[in-house]
Amino acid sequence: MADPTTTPPDEHLRHLLGEISELLGKQKLEEAILHQQAMPHHDLVETLLHKQHQVALKHKLDGLHSADIAYILEALPLQDRLVVWNLVGSDQDGQILLDVSDAVRETLISDMDAKELLSATEQLDTDEIADLAPDLPEEVMQELLESLNDQGRQRLQSLLSHEEDTVAALMDFGMVTIREDVTLGVVLRYLRRRGELPEHTDKLFVVDENNVLKGVLSLKRLVTHNPDKPVAEVMAKDVVYFHLDDAADQAARAFERYDLLSAPVVDRDHQLQGRIGVDAIVDYIRQASDEERLAEAGLMEEEDIFSGVWKSARNRWFWLAINLVTAFLSTRVIGMFEDTIVRVVALASLMPIVAGIGGNTGNQTSMLIVRSLALGLINPGNVWRLTLKELGIGLLNGTVWGSVLGLLAYGLYHDMHLGIVMAGATLLNLLVAAIMGLAVPLGRHRLGLDPAVGTSVLLTAMTDGMGFFIFLGLATVFLP
Repeated sequence: MADPTTTPPDEHLRHLLGEISELLGKQKLEEAILHQQAMPHHDLVETLLHKQHQVALKHKLDGLHSADIAYILEALPLQDRLVVWNLVGSDQDGQILLDVSDAVRETLISDMDAKELLSATEQLDTDEIADLAPDLPEEVMQELLESLNDQGRQRLQSLLSHEEDTVAALMDFGMVTIREDVTLGVVLRYLRRRGELPEHTDKLFVVDENNVLKGVLSLKRLVTHNPDKPVAEVMAKDVVYFHLDDAADQAARAFERYDLLSAPVVDRDHQLQGRIGVDAIVDYIRQASDEERLAEAGLMEEEDIFSGVWKSARNRWFWLAINLVTAFLSTRVIGMFEDTIVRVVALASLMPIVAGIGGNTGNQTSMLIVRSLALGLINPGNVWRLTLKELGIGLLNGTVWGSVLGLLAYGLYHDMHLGIVMAGATLLNLLVAAIMGLAVPLGRHRLGLDPAVGTSVLLTAMTDGMGFFIFLGLATVFLP
């Protein structure tokens, strides 16, 4: 096995996956050959061989990090995935369910009974149980709630009551609180008695007797100041904090802006409820980025690459249907100008160029708008200025590249009128593309919809249809 201390992480994972896939393939081959052989005690030999393969696989899995096992499970076909999953130690089940993608988690949970799920989730923290809650059967969730103490049950119900893309959904309860009237020496002794600190602890949260947040004490200040000083003198009172209902994307931007490792989360009475850590923010950003890329491609949800054909096909139907309708409408635009195309055959070869360059320009504009919306950079006060800027870019690009295409058309067909039509159509379609690249994501955002979802599909349809209409309309008017 490759040494993870000397091998890059991605290469190490690929090496692990290759070894496990090889073992699974060898197991299938040997068992298939044995199945065809006639011999005494055939069932016993087959059982021993199967156990030997399981031992070899389990030996590879033992000691692996849960995230590595999650990667391997995601990369295996369903049948092999379940073979490996059943060999994983039960003490890792809960963490692996958190690490795998939503689509793969569904296949793993469907292979577990209620007792196994309860055993896997009981060892998780309250915030981690909340992450799994949407995928767990109702009877398992009920048993989990009954198994928690009053504080744990209250915390879990509080987390589940908030929306998915809020700070509360990313919050955890691994925090250390102290009072402002004690000295730094007392805090140090308390931490030594406490022992291990929660992961990503870079600061302690200072609260009063009512659990109201008063400030934070960084570990750096704790160890570099005089132990006799009171916490109130050393702590920072200007604190970046979040409310439970704050949007997760706003928290992510704040973590980036202020280089945070952790931050307190409070309720409307400013009472400390939990904390949000950089690990949760990184996971959120990765998941949001993945969802955005899938949405741009017209996928309704994350898809297990080894899921059934029927399920995967249904996931892609909606935007394929939209694409089909818009493509049909584009052909009707072309049909309106059949006489013109028959008269000037060159139009058939040139019109895809106009549509294509318009689609590219529109997608460039929409990508910038979607990103700016995500960062909160666009507001009603700057939309008009942004529109003028994109129209200016469209006018400049249309003039430059329209002239280039007009000259190429003239060079190919020696027709001055055709060159002028090509240049004019390119200019007008790039202006249309700039307007649509703004209007589609801004319109979806104004309606409360995700501006990234399907924008590329809608935009391409509009620029294609308008490109054909403008080009063929100009050709009808100006070509003899």
